Amino acid sequence: MNIGMDIPYLDNPIVVSLYLGLLAAATTSLGALPVAFSRSTTWRHLDVALAFSAGVMLVSSFTSLILPAIEISKSFLIVSLGILAGVVAIRLIDRFVPHEHLYAGYEGPAIGKKLLKKVWLLALAVIIHNLPEGLAIGVSTAYSIPVGIATGIAISIQDVPEGLAVALPASATGGVRKATVIAILSGLSETLMAVLGAVLFTTFSILLPIGMGFAGGAMLYVTVKELVPEIYREEHSELKVTAGFITGFLLMLFLDSAF
Repeated sequence: MNIGMDIPYLDNPIVVSLYLGLLAAATTSLGALPVAFSRSTTWRHLDVALAFSAGVMLVSSFTSLILPAIEISKSFLIVSLGILAGVVAIRLIDRFVPHEHLYAGYEGPAIGKKLLKKVWLLALAVIIHNLPEGLAIGVSTAYSIPVGIATGIAISIQDVPEGLAVALPASATGGVRKATVIAILSGLSETLMAVLGAVLFTTFSILLPIGMGFAGGAMLYVTVKELVPEIYREEHSELKVTAGFITGFLLMLFLDSAF
């Protein structure tokens, strides 16, 4: 599908990545609105929404990144090295950057828990999630603008529950205003990574297969290690959570086929 190619600048992957990154930041901020406007906002259905996000991330890591990378490189080894590098990179960030997950608790150096308030630890956890998502937008757009648009739209949709996921605990520990600011900042981190990814892999296109594998591996790590254990923490919600996961899975498949 030829999307927007007659509109000025929409044939430039860097500009398109900027727009898509800003869209992702906007939807992350949108997710925080219920907290900003209603004190009665609760955790209800948040695990289902995060399961939806996991479904989107799992499919996009393969259909938008890993499989196209293998196709253009004709080398499973090169892409595999990129995947492993992405996994190792996020693992190192997990280990050395202080942050706190909604249910799994604190991760990172022990000193970080003493130096940073809980509201910022929770924000850092979401930012860590957002980095590979932003990179995925930039790299997939550098590969193909239509693929990047499909990836950016899907990630922007699943960023709504992620915005709520950071705003809810942040509001409980730091107030509504601070929760809203943190949600906006976490979304803008995605914009930054989208643009950086597009600039890097448009400039050094020979590295594109490795970059696509890297982004795919990073998203796989976040999905399997972080999101899946958290969304299945409560046995009574298994059916709803699985339904949310499949919905996100199918949405990403649809967008990839449509674009």
